[in-house]
Amino acid sequence: MDDQSQEKKAWMMAGKTIKQLISELESFEDLSLIVELSIDGGVSSKPISLIGRKNDKCIIMNID
Repeated sequence: MDDQSQEKKAWMMAGKTIKQLISELESFEDLSLIVELSIDGGVSSKPISLIGRKNDKCIIMNID
């Protein structure tokens, strides 16, 4: 695996802090957009139902 691929993998696995997530969301021009969560690269998505805290982490959940 080349250096660029390793850097990309490290970036994807690092996650985001609440502050980083809020900053990215605030960068959108239309702040009334609905936020959904995807775990397959955007092929499918689910609406966010709840946001909670577990084991010192912020957990974003979809409850069907």
